[in-house]
Amino acid sequence: MNVQAKPKDTSHRKATYQDVLDAPPHMVAEVLAGTLHVQPRPAMRHARASSGIGAKINPAFDYGDGGPGGWWILDEPELHLGDDIVVPDLAGWRRETMPEFPDSAYCTIPPDWACEVLSPSTRRIDQNEKRAIYARESVSHLWFVDPDAKTLEAFELNDGRWVLLATLADDAQVSLPPFDAISFPLGALWPENVAANGDTSE
Repeated sequence: MNVQAKPKDTSHRKATYQDVLDAPPHMVAEVLAGTLHVQPRPAMRHARASSGIGAKINPAFDYGDGGPGGWWILDEPELHLGDDIVVPDLAGWRRETMPEFPDSAYCTIPPDWACEVLSPSTRRIDQNEKRAIYARESVSHLWFVDPDAKTLEAFELNDGRWVLLATLADDAQVSLPPFDAISFPLGALWPENVAANGDTSE
């Protein structure tokens, strides 16, 4: 997400799904601990990093092309987790976790993996409120991608606590749980690397 979240004044009540429905259609709305957070769609650099991760993971894990398959991978799904409404940049479910793909506007099944692409304005929410929600809901793996610092942090949930598995930077090779069956260069997510070096697929 690319700008400062602007919580709606809900001092008199907790925000609800109706507040999400009432948000402008060009905005991303979330309810975290009873507070509505609304922000515009991501900036181009943020969108590039998010799209790039999906492009690297989806073929092998969602479609089974050159990889194990067995996952659903989605961009910006709306998750209703308890009283919280969360929109991660990407999320993935093992097919055994979600055998049938839901035919609804949102999903109530916690994902097995979530990825947040950080920006200065939403870093605090992503790394605090949303990370706590993912732990509460037993999301097994969480990635934070920072396009400005050109880093990826990968966490695994262990007894309800996040354990840092790795911090990768610049053009390091990414082969991390739960997607360690493949490898791709982190630099493929940074547009200036692609512009300078051409194809960074391998």
